[in-house]
Amino acid sequence: MSGVWVFKNGVIRLVENPYQSGGVTHGRRNVLVYLPTGEVISSYSSLEQILMSLGWERYFSGDSDLIQYHKRYSIDLISLPRDFSKFNSVYMYDIVIKNPNTFHVHVRDFH
Repeated sequence: MSGVWVFKNGVIRLVENPYQSGGVTHGRRNVLVYLPTGEVISSYSSLEQILMSLGWERYFSGDSDLIQYHKRYSIDLISLPRDFSKFNSVYMYDIVIKNPNTFHVHVRDFH
């Protein structure tokens, strides 16, 4: 979920941030980097290969909107939107937390 909390007329609500969509913020974009090789993850196929090499397995939950991975003998579950264009920093940081010292979220400037 991205956006800003706005307090107006005694009511607080979350307003979607018009400057952020899919991890893009004011000419900057968050990217997930695989630290051992420095590879920027640009597709689910490359991410899946790395996750599988780290012991993650596809988890088929029946939810067609999600791609999920789990680690055997663990309670951890990674859930990602099926559409890679919706893969944003929230999902990236979830991967970073569940794979310490393996991934990093990097902010890149683009024009």
